[in-house]
Amino acid sequence: MIPKKKRRRRSKSKKNYYFTQAHEDAIVAYVASDCRKERTRLYVELIQPSLNEMVDMIVYTYKFTNLPNIESLQEECKIWLTTILEKYDQTKGHKAFSYFSVVTKNWFIQKSKKNAKRSRIEVQYDQLPKEIERNMVTENNFYESKREVIEFWQCFWGEVDSWDELAMKPNEVKVYRAVKVLFSNIDDIEIFNKKAIYLYIRELTGLNTKQVVSSLNKLRGRYRGFKGKWNQGNI
Repeated sequence: MIPKKKRRRRSKSKKNYYFTQAHEDAIVAYVASDCRKERTRLYVELIQPSLNEMVDMIVYTYKFTNLPNIESLQEECKIWLTTILEKYDQTKGHKAFSYFSVVTKNWFIQKSKKNAKRSRIEVQYDQLPKEIERNMVTENNFYESKREVIEFWQCFWGEVDSWDELAMKPNEVKVYRAVKVLFSNIDDIEIFNKKAIYLYIRELTGLNTKQVVSSLNKLRGRYRGFKGKWNQGNI
């Protein structure tokens, strides 16, 4: 008898998931640890790569790619996630992946709403007849001063966004992005004094105080230049 050929079983290819149980465990360990060295190791080796991939996947899955400056927003979100790592509580029954997926999606939804609202306001304001616009300013000095403040910060935020095009050293880029995160999430971040701001930026960037101060001084110089032009009416 001719022996039957044994059929070779094809081994199933294993999918390489970017957020595995190892990443879940790393986040739990990060939250529970008081050791800065251990936290840094967990974040750099496991947490940061998985969160970065998650942000990119959410942006493309939910079509947030139509937002202005989406690449900068992606980087801001990735940095922002580091500020809320400690808020994760496994005792509430949520997996870390589910928790951070939801907060990331909501973060981009809020950005979309703000962008849509800003666009509507700009259109409505541009469509106002000039005589009505002048009457509004004349009859309400409060509106005038409030509008000036709004215009200053809108203009300044545009100036800050333009710094993306400047040639900066790696440490300056880290501090610059951290500052943008603080500006974008003022209502969500508890900061009580100047020292707390430095500590926050150090946590976001992984830099020491000297490195943070050096990079902040560069940003202060750019701000002083902008403020001078604003005060002189050149902007």
